Amino acid sequence: MPTAKKKTTTANASPERRRELLAIAAEVFAAQGYNATTVRRIADEAGMLAGSLYYHFDSKESMLDEILATFLTELWDGYDAVLDAGLGPRETIEALVTESFREIDRHRAAVAIYQKESKQLAAQPRFGYLADSQRKFEKAWLGTLERGVSDGVFRADLDIRLTYRFVRDTVWVAASWYRPGGQRTPEEIARQYLSMVLDGIAVRM
Repeated sequence: MPTAKKKTTTANASPERRRELLAIAAEVFAAQGYNATTVRRIADEAGMLAGSLYYHFDSKESMLDEILATFLTELWDGYDAVLDAGLGPRETIEALVTESFREIDRHRAAVAIYQKESKQLAAQPRFGYLADSQRKFEKAWLGTLERGVSDGVFRADLDIRLTYRFVRDTVWVAASWYRPGGQRTPEEIARQYLSMVLDGIAVRM
């Protein structure tokens, strides 16, 4: 998983200002795409000169790296806690979905960037951890679904890989419309999603 290796910054840079600039950069990257975003555009959004941005970061690549690494580190802190908790398969799925929505709430722009850019970025050595994360993510979800089928918790005729892709895409696409501070908390949205995924939408007869 990503580590805290890459923080190329000046010693005197304010941590609060760095976080603010990263949040601005994440929104710009998510809206415009990484390749189409210039350092000048980020600086404009931050209300500063482009040259001043280099006081905090050596490149837009460093900014993107820190945005994605921070998001994935937090995601896996939550996921690993769930996977180590000894829960049953259904409870594990419920907890993973809930953690996912909490991460969307905390890092909506980073999730959107990851969705759009990770496949291309993962080919670069600096972003190799994106592919590692994807493999670990797939193993966690597929393993839980397989355990559920084996334990008789999920249907025996379940297509495990199709189910994984459906749940994954259904959850993470929420980053395209979710806005923090809305009428529903991440946990409430997770419960609605889980109700539809695990119990369906038809009235039981």
